[in-house]
Amino acid sequence: MAMNVGSPSGEDEVNATINTTPLVDVMLVMLIIFLITVPVVTQSIAVALPKETNIIRVTKPENIEISVSKDGDVYWGTKLIPDMEELVQRLGKESVKNPQPEVHIRGDDKSPYKSVGRVVFACQRAGIMKINFVTEPPARGG
Repeated sequence: MAMNVGSPSGEDEVNATINTTPLVDVMLVMLIIFLITVPVVTQSIAVALPKETNIIRVTKPENIEISVSKDGDVYWGTKLIPDMEELVQRLGKESVKNPQPEVHIRGDDKSPYKSVGRVVFACQRAGIMKINFVTEPPARGG
């Protein structure tokens, strides 16, 4: 019975291949961990989300149209409002009327959210009870 213990010249051959078995093991363990943790991460509290509605806007002369440009400038109709304090004062005069007029905010889709938020906050400070956001109707497609 003979056994080969090395090369006949006494030098061992160098094995240049990578043993991928440990890499495959690590990959399978990571896959299992991801499969277990993904359902935990995607859980959330059950809430009833609002449905999209398309209500036809009734334009009344007493309604207040406030526009926010893409640069964040605020307009009352077509007149530029220089600061939020003036907007609050003008809205305060309108809020004491009976019936109180509605405020329709028309925000440019590229305007910063904080600009529209400031207008909403000004309405709140002035005591306006009804604020509407004017949007484009959804595109009809089949």
